[in-house]
Amino acid sequence: MLFSELSIFFQKLESTTKRNEMMGILAELFQNSEVEEIDKIIYLLDGRVAPPYEKLEFGISEKLALRSISLAFMKDVIEIEKLYKGIGDLGEIVFKLSKGEKDLQVLEVFRILQEIALLKGEGSIEAKVNKLAYLINSLTPLGAKYIVRIVLGRLRLGIGEPSIMDALSYAKKGDKTLREYIERAYNITSDLGYCARIFWEGGIDALKKIKVEVGKPIRMALAERLSTAEEIIKKLGKCIVEPKFDGFRCQVHKKGKEVKIFSRNLEDNTHMFPDIVQGIIDQVSCEEVILEGEAISYNPETNEFYPFQITVQRKRKYNVEKMMNLFPLKLFVFDLLYVDGEDLTSLPYLRRREKLEKIILPGDIIVITNYIITNNPIELQAFFEGSITEGLEGIVAKRLEAPYQAGVRNFNWIKLKRSYQSQLTDTVDCVILGYFRGRGQRAKFGIGALLVGVYNPKEDRYETIAKIGTGPTEEEWLRFREILDEIRVEEKPNNVESQIIPDVWVYPKYVVEIQADEITKSPVHTCGKDGEKLGYALRFPRVIGFIREDKSPEQATTVNEILEMFQQQKKEKISEDSKE
Repeated sequence: MLFSELSIFFQKLESTTKRNEMMGILAELFQNSEVEEIDKIIYLLDGRVAPPYEKLEFGISEKLALRSISLAFMKDVIEIEKLYKGIGDLGEIVFKLSKGEKDLQVLEVFRILQEIALLKGEGSIEAKVNKLAYLINSLTPLGAKYIVRIVLGRLRLGIGEPSIMDALSYAKKGDKTLREYIERAYNITSDLGYCARIFWEGGIDALKKIKVEVGKPIRMALAERLSTAEEIIKKLGKCIVEPKFDGFRCQVHKKGKEVKIFSRNLEDNTHMFPDIVQGIIDQVSCEEVILEGEAISYNPETNEFYPFQITVQRKRKYNVEKMMNLFPLKLFVFDLLYVDGEDLTSLPYLRRREKLEKIILPGDIIVITNYIITNNPIELQAFFEGSITEGLEGIVAKRLEAPYQAGVRNFNWIKLKRSYQSQLTDTVDCVILGYFRGRGQRAKFGIGALLVGVYNPKEDRYETIAKIGTGPTEEEWLRFREILDEIRVEEKPNNVESQIIPDVWVYPKYVVEIQADEITKSPVHTCGKDGEKLGYALRFPRVIGFIREDKSPEQATTVNEILEMFQQQKKEKISEDSKE
């Protein structure tokens, strides 16, 4: 496939907001893709040249892109900058300036983009500028437009993994019935390009043979929520109950002395946690392992746990050793997914726990979570209260016979937090969709409120739930403005459903934690609307802390969770009224 042909598909995707149309366009694109192209095309749809967990960045800023455009068209940088101020999109500028009819194969473009991303060290900046200029000169105007957007991280077609998986199934069978096999493979590899290539090469049979592999992160299993010990026992019966830690969810991969640590949203955070890496090497007795746990900072003098606001300071690129000494971590492990060639994800949870206990040696860094097994709500409540007393968030109850269901949120795991004990003091994880310019005192910041939403996995879109102007400090408002301006877009993204129009739209990327008094019905917000007259909104919302870097937008609170919380809130109000 020529890159000009791929660019036409990009243009079609950009021009529609209808899910079914998008799926049809993607399916046609995939049907026209060769085996050796399909994985590359899927990475490019996400503006990447590797799966997200590999964190391979192009390292090209606007300033460098301006230099490349200047070089490609033999124009002064100042002239390009003037055009940019007027148009606001370097891709559009390249489209307008380009007169070429040259073209390259998708595979060749991908290879050069990979080279750009891999360039490091002395002379790499100049080499990146030159290679990008070469690409701009070697493509059609439309191709050059999209190549510039790709390297700047501004392709933003509004396509998520669910839409791509549906389209892959549709391309092969004409319906979505193969989605479950594609999704299962994706959930245990976190690499949709890889799964698509295997699917293109060997069909469903090849997909079914994909296994858990050390080094490829498994999409993490997630817990549902209930409000009382009685509800949990009614749902699960006899279950394991463990403490819930307010720290970093970590998936650890070990192969010999090589250790990788992936976050909840599958970022490779290994370099941030050298103490955990050493703990894994010292305390895990097997050669190959994938295990999960929660890393939390503690005071070594008192052995007390620090709150998340302290623990989060460990997540940094610089001064890692200094922060390690200030805020050491313990990793409380609770699950074992793979050990020495054996995939354990299909085993019952209790069996996985038993195997976990056999491979962890005594030490100070890696600790196996304590637990009870009970079918008694009084015992569960007592364990919950004990966890709260220790400064923890609450508990997680787990079905004894449940397999590890990668990438799935269901009632095999149920969390109970102190915050669920009252009306709506639990927080909601929301995705920032745009911002409003400041007024009055905040006019100087250029930002005064955020438009946020929650995720609808069924429709693969984000639906608004609140406009928030309280919580951040002055310094945080300035940081919000700086970070959000890097992902601003001229129009509402295709995967956003909103009746409210902010001053600035942003691409759904960042998650913030929101506290609110309650959930109410709303005529203006789209959360849960779906043909109904009213949606759902947060009453008196405020931002807690700053951006949740450990969560991707797809891991935000879902529309269904909001609906469940609303129903639970109604039950509690009825219960409270009956007591009066």
